[in-house]
Amino acid sequence: MTDHKRFWRRERIVYRILIVICTVVLVVALIGGYILSECEPKEESAVPVEQQEYSMDGVENGIHQRTGLIAAEGLNETIVNCTSCHSADLIIQNRLNRDSWASTIRWMQETQNLWDLGENEEIIINYLVTNYPATEKGRRENLKNVDWYKLEE
Repeated sequence: MTDHKRFWRRERIVYRILIVICTVVLVVALIGGYILSECEPKEESAVPVEQQEYSMDGVENGIHQRTGLIAAEGLNETIVNCTSCHSADLIIQNRLNRDSWASTIRWMQETQNLWDLGENEEIIINYLVTNYPATEKGRRENLKNVDWYKLEE
């Protein structure tokens, strides 16, 4: 027999052994999966957890829990009309004066399809001005004791 024929004969034997091994592994895995799925789960002793009452609409330390807005007169109107479109965080981060809040509402009505607030507009603006007033921003202080150099062109 030539070397070439011996090589191919050995190759066939190796492939057959691999096929048998893979088949055995597959059958064992299928049988094991079936047996494990048929086993009934053991009852675990459950420890009852005491439920704490937590209201999302409650007020704690003067802050409305769900929105984070300050609890004051006009809160409900502000929640109903403002947080249906955007997060209350947008209200909290924008601190404006009366005219700026009013112009922001006008802008939202013109560009963002905000409905006419009617009588609630004055209540909402009063709430916003009282609880989220404008803060003085000012510029940073001038730099002192700096050695400036001129750029040459």
